[in-house]
Amino acid sequence: MRILVERNDINPNIADARSLKTPLVLAAQKGHEEVVRVLLKRSDVDPNLADGRYGKTPLWWAARSTHKGVVRILLERGDVNPNTADAESGRSPLSLAAENGREGVVRILLERNDTDPNIADTQSGRTPLSLASQKGHEGVVRILLERNDTDPNIADAPIRRTPLSLAAQRGHEGVVRVLLKRRDVNPNLVDAQSGRTPLSWAAENGHLEVVRMLLERNDTNPNIADTQYYRTPLSWATGRGHEEVVKLLLERYDTNPNTIDIQHGQTPPSFASENCCYEGIARLLQEPDDANPNTDAANLAQPHSRGLLRVGMRGL
Repeated sequence: MRILVERNDINPNIADARSLKTPLVLAAQKGHEEVVRVLLKRSDVDPNLADGRYGKTPLWWAARSTHKGVVRILLERGDVNPNTADAESGRSPLSLAAENGREGVVRILLERNDTDPNIADTQSGRTPLSLASQKGHEGVVRILLERNDTDPNIADAPIRRTPLSLAAQRGHEGVVRVLLKRRDVNPNLVDAQSGRTPLSWAAENGHLEVVRMLLERNDTNPNIADTQYYRTPLSWATGRGHEEVVKLLLERYDTNPNTIDIQHGQTPPSFASENCCYEGIARLLQEPDDANPNTDAANLAQPHSRGLLRVGMRGL
């Protein structure tokens, strides 16, 4: 390599006919650090020249293959653009590394001040933080949030879900904990598709610790109903039979147990009363003085016909 690049009549940017990759792309893809160094000594080597097939730069290939040494060498060049996305999926090197949990590569990329931590890929409209949060990569999320310019509330383009919402739905406790340490994280942001909060997703799926962490934030509103069915977190937890989640929600003094959903016209107490497996939940919902199992239209017509709530329950 050294002998060849010393020749002035050699063009270092010629791509091969089969893969349409330049020598620098091939070396970066394979992690050949010394070869990359030798090539970059040539002033006429274009470090941003992508392959002709997929439009992926040397930095993109190095990030994808987790060649941290090559990534660092490339970024030492001030003319290397760390935000160049590939033509195939519109993914930046940071987006790729974040989704795959490559903490070392993410950290190196973010050492460059001009690396944009909020850039979304063009295919899915997802930011690096969104991708890492959904996959449960706690370390990557922590590294991304160390940058003050990382916006933790950017929703993805397809379904308008925030990183916190994505992590809460899947029960990624570590990711939720890291996100909630940022005071600028809004725990009440709803997704545009269904109008559901992170607490709503966590409650429906029975993620007890995630629910606990969300409720520890005083600014978390436990009564926000989704726009699709107008069901609150308590309604979703009750309907799914998550007794411990229901208990936790009811420990919040401001949780309203009487909200009627528009899908079934029921309150959480009526959900519990009509299911023979939810006796424990029915008892919990009867404990508050303001819980009225007869709020929904069906109970108003037949107030004592809901099964378990008529068997020794206080107030009936």
